[in-house]
Amino acid sequence: MNQQGVRWTAEQVLALAPDAASRKAGSKLGAAGPWSDAGSDGSGAVWGLCKGSGSKPYQTIVDTTGPAYKCSCPSRKFPCKHALGLLLLWAGAEEPVRDGEVPDWAGEWLAGRRERAAEKQGRDAAGGPSARTGDPEAARRRAERRASRITAGAMELEQRLADLLRGGLASAEQSGYGLWEETAARMVDAQAPGLAGRVRELGAVPGTGPGWPVRLLEECALVHLLDRAWLDIGRLPEPLAATVRTRVGLTAPADGPPVRDDWLVLAQYDTTDGRITARRIWLHGRATGRTALLLSFGAVGRAPQVALPAGLMLDAELVPYGGAGQLRADLGEQFGAPVPIKAPPPGGSTTDALAAYGAALRDDPWLDSWPVTLTGVVPVPGKDGWQLADADGWSALPVTPAAGSRPGLWKLAALSGGGPVTVFGEFGHRGFAPLAAWSDRAAGADEAPETVALT
Repeated sequence: MNQQGVRWTAEQVLALAPDAASRKAGSKLGAAGPWSDAGSDGSGAVWGLCKGSGSKPYQTIVDTTGPAYKCSCPSRKFPCKHALGLLLLWAGAEEPVRDGEVPDWAGEWLAGRRERAAEKQGRDAAGGPSARTGDPEAARRRAERRASRITAGAMELEQRLADLLRGGLASAEQSGYGLWEETAARMVDAQAPGLAGRVRELGAVPGTGPGWPVRLLEECALVHLLDRAWLDIGRLPEPLAATVRTRVGLTAPADGPPVRDDWLVLAQYDTTDGRITARRIWLHGRATGRTALLLSFGAVGRAPQVALPAGLMLDAELVPYGGAGQLRADLGEQFGAPVPIKAPPPGGSTTDALAAYGAALRDDPWLDSWPVTLTGVVPVPGKDGWQLADADGWSALPVTPAAGSRPGLWKLAALSGGGPVTVFGEFGHRGFAPLAAWSDRAAGADEAPETVALT
């Protein structure tokens, strides 16, 4: 057991897998056969020796409070199938491991991790730098040069939009995607990756359906708004200016005051663009009522290191970002191992979700979606797709087409069984994307509601 006396479920462990092949292989290793000396120290660390193709077994250790992993196997995947199999053993999927004395090879790794964490905490407490520092004057000059390049890129993009409207939207379909990709490359050269991403989205709109000219005009208007906001950024109030800087692609450190709370892990899912895997983890503070997003990245075939399966709760500090990243935060110090969620987050009606998204758009006009929790809703199929309807009202939200094609929607329908459920997801102009759900049927006094991941 960990220090809270609980373990993860097999579903939570498999949610860490970087791909389907690792999930399948880890499930096969979640049996006692290939393992020896598998044990736990009772406070969040589990280790074991797994027989592989070589003469020496693979040394595998997981610090579940991170979680973090180390394995002597040559796999480039993270976590590897051996770490997944060991976690399944620890979770009790097949044969639970027993508490025992930490072997030397595992103890050295754990000691190094905890020593580095203590050093970082000491530097932060003393007000010293926790990352590499340089000449402030040189950094200022670099920032000015980059701002100048972004300004030049924004002006070039404004001319490109003016040419498009002057020639008519029909020309966008005739010119094809190549011209947009060339424009996006120019924005990359201008060190404005945010603008580059929006230009690529423009190039994907023409020819996508009968209403594509309207959608293209709307997207062009948003890009124009972002261009003008950057060109006049000196006249904007600081919160909006910070949002604009983030939207064009300028990164800023997480420098807000740390917020300690019992954070409910509501959802975790990965997206990839073929080169980088982005992992989003949504958290909700039980005491503060605050929603936060942990965003991390990893190369293809290697999942991001931060992993917190849905359905857990952790006592930790989060360090928030500013501007458009007002929901984004970095995970700070943790004060114990994760424990299961005792209750879903508070939510509201579909009307409340509309109001929340509208209020968020007021501060960030380029916002695609906003995290909301719906209570007392029923998934309902229709000729135009699925909807989430208030069980006691006449209002409903459409489910996004992308979510409607995923198996998670059928898990939601099965959980509901025609009755009301609590659903967490992302709501925006494309509809509602459900990410996690809880049954509204009353559970036993000592029974925590199960978090059903829909990603």
